[in-house]
Amino acid sequence: MREGKIERKTKETTIDVKINLDGSGEAEVQTGIRFFNHLLESFAKHGRFDLEAKAQGDFEHHIAEDTMIALGAALEDALGDKVGIRRMGDAIVPMDDSLALVAIDLGGRVYSEIEVDFTKKQLDDLSSDLLVHLLETFASNGKFNLHVKIMRGDNDHHKAEAIFKALGVALSEAVSLTGSREIPSTKGAI
Repeated sequence: MREGKIERKTKETTIDVKINLDGSGEAEVQTGIRFFNHLLESFAKHGRFDLEAKAQGDFEHHIAEDTMIALGAALEDALGDKVGIRRMGDAIVPMDDSLALVAIDLGGRVYSEIEVDFTKKQLDDLSSDLLVHLLETFASNGKFNLHVKIMRGDNDHHKAEAIFKALGVALSEAVSLTGSREIPSTKGAI
């Protein structure tokens, strides 16, 4: 099993994250932020990852950010030397009126390009201005390239959910095993 587990404790938060890349989509997420829980559960379900995330802390921003730091680090831990993975993945996912594109390269270099806009300040109980930062934080700590674009959509809830579903599908493709015993890079190293 390709599993990663990270415990992160700061003066502001206590975070425990565990991800199994070869799971079935089971998620147990308890962050105290209902919509963030929902997004992480959608990510796990559509990526077919088993995910456990427990977070406590002082502010919504710190809890969500530190959870994504831990999730990125757990992903990196689960991938190990990255031998035999596909490395790249992409998905275009609809959610009613919304359409999200996500592309990932697990090549070890950090880069994010995220094109989203929200009309509301809140996505239920999550600040909408946090979403881009959370995605960038995940990519940075998981050491991967992440491109996200909302291609259309009016409903902010649907846009955010489409992004996290597409993130799960794209990441599932990128971490899939090809049967090769090689590192997927012309350099021979990631």
